[in-house]
Amino acid sequence: MGDLVVAARDRAFVGRVAERAVFRSALAGDSHAPSVLYLHGPGGIGKSALLRRFALETLEAGRLVVEVDGRTVAATPEDFEHAAGKAIGEPNAVLLVDTFELCHGLEHWLWEQFLPRLPLGTVVVVAGRAAPDPRWVADPGWADLLRAVRLRDLAREDAAAFLRVRGVPAGMHHALLSFTSGNPLALSLAVAVAVQRDTDGARGTAEWSPGQDVIATLLPHLVGHAPSAAHRTALEVCAQADVTSEGLLRAMTGEDAAELFAWLRTQPFIESTASGLFPHDVVREVLAADLRWRDPEGFAALRRRMYHHLLARVREVPAAQVLQAMNSLVYLDRSLGHLADTLVWDPEDAVREMPCTPDDESRVVDLVHLTEGAESAAIARFWLNRQPEAFRVYRSNRTGEITAFSTLLRLSGPEGEDVDPVVAAAWSHARAGSPIRAGEHMAVARFMVDAQAYQRPSASLNLVTWRVTAEIIRADRLAWLFVVMRDDGFWNAHLAPGDMLPTDARPVVGDHGYRLFAHDWRTRSAMAWVAEKHEALQEGVAAVTPAVTAPQERSDHVVLSRPEFDTAVRDALRALWWPGELAANPLNHSRLVVEHDQNLHDVLLHAVETLLGERGGETRHQVLTTTYSKTAPTQEAAARRLGMSFSTYRRHLTAAVQHIRDVLWSHELSGTAVLPVGRDLSAEQ
Repeated sequence: MGDLVVAARDRAFVGRVAERAVFRSALAGDSHAPSVLYLHGPGGIGKSALLRRFALETLEAGRLVVEVDGRTVAATPEDFEHAAGKAIGEPNAVLLVDTFELCHGLEHWLWEQFLPRLPLGTVVVVAGRAAPDPRWVADPGWADLLRAVRLRDLAREDAAAFLRVRGVPAGMHHALLSFTSGNPLALSLAVAVAVQRDTDGARGTAEWSPGQDVIATLLPHLVGHAPSAAHRTALEVCAQADVTSEGLLRAMTGEDAAELFAWLRTQPFIESTASGLFPHDVVREVLAADLRWRDPEGFAALRRRMYHHLLARVREVPAAQVLQAMNSLVYLDRSLGHLADTLVWDPEDAVREMPCTPDDESRVVDLVHLTEGAESAAIARFWLNRQPEAFRVYRSNRTGEITAFSTLLRLSGPEGEDVDPVVAAAWSHARAGSPIRAGEHMAVARFMVDAQAYQRPSASLNLVTWRVTAEIIRADRLAWLFVVMRDDGFWNAHLAPGDMLPTDARPVVGDHGYRLFAHDWRTRSAMAWVAEKHEALQEGVAAVTPAVTAPQERSDHVVLSRPEFDTAVRDALRALWWPGELAANPLNHSRLVVEHDQNLHDVLLHAVETLLGERGGETRHQVLTTTYSKTAPTQEAAARRLGMSFSTYRRHLTAAVQHIRDVLWSHELSGTAVLPVGRDLSAEQ
């Protein structure tokens, strides 16, 4: 039976080509090969399987194998030497030490007393979760004899080969590889479940997901025991975040953050970057799945707190750190809803964003010419000359070549309408709806061009999307945002969850038609909007907000389209002397009122007074004040009181109301106050 077990393990063994090559060179006595190979990595990474493979190759070479397992040997020098003693007396033996983390207290004795006594030609392989003490790696005495190797997950092709060897249906491969990320233990457990499911009749389904039996088995092997509830929370934070800094831990756990961060960085399944710590992919999956299962409310609460903290960072960090902050924010929701379809998380395709320099401009124009034609290239050159700071280029991390670029124009007044039909369409849409007021601006994501993907999901488009979203979150007085895409229908459904709705405008440039997607950001706080979309993604609901049909309050005022504004003015004049009705009018939350510390009643009176400065204004003033006083219950009664024919009366009233609308609209757009200019109308009532 033992022979059958060994043969089956041998058939299922895949990968580890580099590690096996090092071992074979040591076995062959290569002068450049290490005498001691130290393998380290987290639980389940395949250390024991690799040691078994080394043992098999040693036996095939006709050499003695001495095996020591920390799980079965007491951590004392006497017991260890008793188990490994044959290696001392046998030249050319191979000593394989597994699970050395359980004998960690012997490390100093091993290096200083035991290993130096081994005969020349002995090959030693030590495997444990923790890396060797840096003192031994740095010790000149061991420099030529020791090589430390960190075992990592199996390469995707090796993991796929394992699935084929184990007879897993091809339809399940993607799901299993995505969950396990090549971790051998996770892969083995997942395969056992998948093969059983196939045996039970669910053949080849791609909807495989790890059950709680898999999670419960993996958790102690991959992560081990957390010393306290605070340590467990630190692990759960680390599993959710793209990278975990001490600052993030402090926001989530409080004043113990420094101790918890120091503990995290010593864990074998944790790796470090310049920005912080992150766990192996399968550890992320297992920790998240476990928390989601045993405490769904706690899982949701943790993610909510993290999201609000990271959202605040996007607004607060220096400009140079914006994309990194956006990456952290989006990472939380990367696999949910429309984000799963439009984000590309592929380190092999990574790019970095950089400002567009004069030396980059010819490449930018060439990219436009290649993908959109000569007319668009001329427009890109036009904007490069006027807003070079609006252009960003994206360079491949592998080649340094510019593979994409984007343009985010910032416009506070008409510019380029006679040159760029797309920008002209944006201005037309804004004017027809809610024009830009004084001090406001609109942003136009004018170009998004990737040399290979063009305007389809790509690593560069990730960064473009994050840059545009950051503009929404960080900008002050942003009115409209327009996103410009090729009019092929692809982005209609993908942009709708972000309330970027297609406009009726379909400008044509050269041989291509384009579609503008628009949103008026004065109707709602961007911070509240982003948080709302996050909640919608968590709940699995379609995060589409219908077009605004009634004013919605922002932090200080609402924005009305011109038709909505005119209707509100008419209603306000009718309610001028009825305080209860006037209080419900949306103009109470307009800039006219909010930004100048005036009440709506006074604003209307000041506007009515401006009639007196117009030609024929006194008659219109008299008609208006009579109509909207308490003494004229109907327009017919007002006309009789004024001694006018009803048609003459109506003509003057219509002109007067239109004048009031125009005056108030002008002040709403400019942001200036409507000031008193003459008599006190209230005294005449």
